[in-house]
Amino acid sequence: MIRILTTCMRTKILAIQGDSLNNLNPKTDTTILLALEAQRRNYQIYYYRTKNLTYIKNKVTAKCDEISFIENSKKFYKIKRKTNLDLSKAKVILMRQNPPFNMDYITATYLLEKLPKKVKVINNPKSVRDISEKLYSTNFIKFMPPTIFTQDIEAIFRFFKRFNKIVIKPIHGYGGNDILLIKNHFNKKIIQNFIKKNEHIMIQKFLPEIKNGDRRVFVIGGKIKGAISRIPKKGSILSNMSKGAKAKIVKLNKKETNISNLVSKKLIKNKIVLAGVDFIGSKLNGDLNVTSPTGLKTYKDLSGIDLSKDFWNYVENKYAVS
Repeated sequence: MIRILTTCMRTKILAIQGDSLNNLNPKTDTTILLALEAQRRNYQIYYYRTKNLTYIKNKVTAKCDEISFIENSKKFYKIKRKTNLDLSKAKVILMRQNPPFNMDYITATYLLEKLPKKVKVINNPKSVRDISEKLYSTNFIKFMPPTIFTQDIEAIFRFFKRFNKIVIKPIHGYGGNDILLIKNHFNKKIIQNFIKKNEHIMIQKFLPEIKNGDRRVFVIGGKIKGAISRIPKKGSILSNMSKGAKAKIVKLNKKETNISNLVSKKLIKNKIVLAGVDFIGSKLNGDLNVTSPTGLKTYKDLSGIDLSKDFWNYVENKYAVS
C-alpha cells in the first residue's frame, strides 16, 4: 500500500523526475552522478516519472521510489520503499527526463510551476518550456552555420542548391536521432515524409569539421566549467556518445570561449542552472541543451574532475539549501 509521506521540514529531500531507472547507464549517466553527490550530502532521494504526477487539493504529488544509489556497481540503485510524495516537501527537484519535448513534457512543467517558490526546480520549468533547444539558438544565429527553420519543401530545395550538402534535424529531437544528411541528390519524397513526421524542421549547411568531433561545453550557474570533444565513429556524422562517438578532453579556443560566455549569461538570466552548449568547427551547431544536459560523467572519467560538486555547490549557495 502506498502512503503519503509527511516529513519534517528539516529533512533534505531531493526529487528526481526522470526516465525509467532501468534505461539509465551508470557508466555514462549524468543523473546518477548528480544523485550520488546529493546522497553524499545527505539528501533523501525520491525518483519518479512524469506519468506519476498528480495535482489534487492544491498539492502536486508524485508516486515515488525512495532510492539509494550505489557507485561503481552494475546494480546501481536500491529501492528502499514506495511512497506518494508531496513535492512541496522537497528542497530540490531535478528535471532529468529526456526529450522528446512533447505535451507530456510540457504538462509536467506546468504542474511543477504550481509548487511553492521555496522548492527549487532545476532547470526552471517555465524556462525549460520557453527555451526550445534548437529554436532558442536563433538568439545567436550570427555564430551558427547558415540555418533555416521551415517545413516548406521549396525553401529547403533552394537551401540545398545553395550549399549542396545539408543536415536536417527535428526541432524537438534529441540524442542524434532522426538526423538526415542530404548530399548529391535531393530526394523530395524522403524529405516530405520527414516533414510529415516532424512538421517544422531545422536545416543547416553541413560542416565537414564534424569528422574531427564536436565540442560540448558544460555550463553551471552561468559559468563555463569544462568541455569535451565527441568524435563520430568512422562513416558517421553523429557525435552523440549513444551513437558510438568517442570523447576526449579539449580546451576551448578564444572564439568558442567568448561565444560560450555570451550564451551562458543569457541562460542564467533565464534561470537555467545546468546546460550544454555544442560547437562544430567553432560554430554553434544550434543545440543548447537545457532539458536534460549530459556528459558530466564522461568529463569526470576523462579529467578526474567531478562537476556534480560544482553543481551542488552552486545550488546550495545560490538557494541557501541546507
